[in-house]
Amino acid sequence: MENALTLDKRTQNLVENCLLSDDILSDLTYFFTIFSDKTRLKLLSALAISRMCVTDLAGILSLNQTTVSHQLRLLKNLGAVDYERNGKVITYFLKDELIGDVLLKGMEFLGS
Repeated sequence: MENALTLDKRTQNLVENCLLSDDILSDLTYFFTIFSDKTRLKLLSALAISRMCVTDLAGILSLNQTTVSHQLRLLKNLGAVDYERNGKVITYFLKDELIGDVLLKGMEFLGS
């Protein structure tokens, strides 16, 4: 027995026409992987405040430099952070302020 919809036809059509496509859903799933790890969230939170190098991030966040470098590489590949080289020092920063906005919205949602 098939479940009968309780929505009126207009609402049903509206919902069906506004659903996200599989391509967009895949992109969103990829995007939200940025926020799916505590270490990455720490790094993003710190970079939302200031540009920093691996050494500073590792020291401030009490993380191993190898871990920081690995996570920054992932965040760069995901398009969340970028870097600037000044001589031997590489400084990382959020590629788009919207990343910080997503963090803030998450905190608002949680009541933090």
